[in-house]
Amino acid sequence: MTLEENITRFGVSMDTKLLSQFDKLINKKNYNNRSEAIRDLMRDYIVENQWEEGDDIETVGTITYVYNHEVRELSDKLTDMQHGHHTNIISSMHVHLDKHNCLEVMVVKGTPKLISAIADEIISTKGVKHGKLIMTTTGKDL
Repeated sequence: MTLEENITRFGVSMDTKLLSQFDKLINKKNYNNRSEAIRDLMRDYIVENQWEEGDDIETVGTITYVYNHEVRELSDKLTDMQHGHHTNIISSMHVHLDKHNCLEVMVVKGTPKLISAIADEIISTKGVKHGKLIMTTTGKDL
């Protein structure tokens, strides 16, 4: 079976103005054609819904946060939290942004509920200035 045999073609009707805006965006993002852009949008939508609805699937993501390392005992608290979730944290990177602020990025895996809980615990810690969880997929079912 060739790749071509697995492709389904379908038509989409839409407002001309919307299509024009879409074409400008996919050109700006360097897509070769509409099909590639639509496939990416569909995958993104599927992954987003897996995170919202599935608690029995293994997923991955990144937790990125900025904090002031001079806040009393904050570095120790964050390290303790990471050790408490060592089975879910695959990797972490620490960057010194300036004299006071640090950036950490952690790659995490587990169920959506668990990963979200880890992110909430870290990001809501006093002294963390900003944080964000970026959710994605292991890619197994796409």
